[in-house]
Amino acid sequence: MPKTPDEIFEETFAWHAKHLSPAQATLLRFAGFESVADHAQGCIVWDVHGREYLDFQGCYGALTLGHCHPLVVAAVEEQLHKMPLPTHMLFNRPKAELAALLAEITPGNLQYTFFCNSGAEAVEGAIKLARAATGRTGYVTTINSFHGKTMGALSVSGRERYQKPFEPLIPDVSRVPFGDPEALERVVGEKTAAVILEPIQGEGGVIIPPGGYLRRARKICDTEGALLIIDEVQTGFGRTGRLFGCDHDGVVPDIIALAKALGGGVMPIGAIVARPEAWKIFKDDPYIHTSTFGGNPLACAAGLAAVKVTIEGGLPERARALGERLLGGLKTSVQAYPHLVTEVRGRGLMVGVEFVSSDHATAVLSEMALRRILTTYSLNRPEVMRLAPPLIVTEDQIDRVVEAFSKSLAAVDKLLHE
Repeated sequence: MPKTPDEIFEETFAWHAKHLSPAQATLLRFAGFESVADHAQGCIVWDVHGREYLDFQGCYGALTLGHCHPLVVAAVEEQLHKMPLPTHMLFNRPKAELAALLAEITPGNLQYTFFCNSGAEAVEGAIKLARAATGRTGYVTTINSFHGKTMGALSVSGRERYQKPFEPLIPDVSRVPFGDPEALERVVGEKTAAVILEPIQGEGGVIIPPGGYLRRARKICDTEGALLIIDEVQTGFGRTGRLFGCDHDGVVPDIIALAKALGGGVMPIGAIVARPEAWKIFKDDPYIHTSTFGGNPLACAAGLAAVKVTIEGGLPERARALGERLLGGLKTSVQAYPHLVTEVRGRGLMVGVEFVSSDHATAVLSEMALRRILTTYSLNRPEVMRLAPPLIVTEDQIDRVVEAFSKSLAAVDKLLHE
């Protein structure tokens, strides 16, 4: 006899708690996520009970095209039946085509691409390139930044909680406040291989720097002979209302790290794209930095389709317009609750709601889940609830989320006063 939805959940929960993460299983259940995802399309996820959820968590920003975009799925299906993995000896057409496309659309004169499988891997490659290109060992990053959790990416991230258990990390890393060019100028010097920055801090709580910040960083790097690495893992491919987050400042990095949305919500893929000057380590040895699965035909087919859908569909412009609608609705909703919410901020469809405490954020997240809205909190600033819906979201779906958010605030406020 087939299992009931409740039996499926209890069995899945038990496996998760026993074989994956007891702490995560308990946390998700406590937050009200007592079901199992079954299938998804666009902005909607259905669980095994047949209930519909509106996904404004968006796989941490990876789902710019939503779930199962038909053009991306079709491209992957076609490649799947041809050749999903490469020989590494014969030339790989999808890989070469995607690299040529990225050289065409990334800022400035970025030319060369190395493909990997995730954002953390992209950052690992970027910081290695910077050392090789400059002969220096130092890095400058920002407080509360997030660049991944592999050893190198963790070393240039900005929250001690995730670093302490794994010390010693890569040495010679300086951290300065985000958005403060004077602080950057004080620490970048002759030993600095690279400065690594996010155009907007995502896990740091959707923190938008002052206008011109990245331009100042570019000038400081040029003056001191350091490279500028821009981490566009969360902000890339239209999320902020421009194709890349650094486009808002008109800045050309030496190296750009990409992932998440590059896979079109179907395949994992990451990439580093760089100027020729940063690529010289590969001129003598093309195998100095490699990845078995990086740039596989299946992932590159997804990437090609995803980039074309993003550009041809005008999704950056769509994110800009719909982001204004979402921000406006959320700001109106919080006006009656200054004792719960301190700020609503964002750019495009990358939005953060900062609560007075992480407990308040968790309570509202749970209330949103009860109303079948999926959101998340920021790893480096858990008092900030983040919304990163697909760029194909509709006005009606945005209005539904704003209404659910208003009701969630009211419910939490009522609980606090009982």
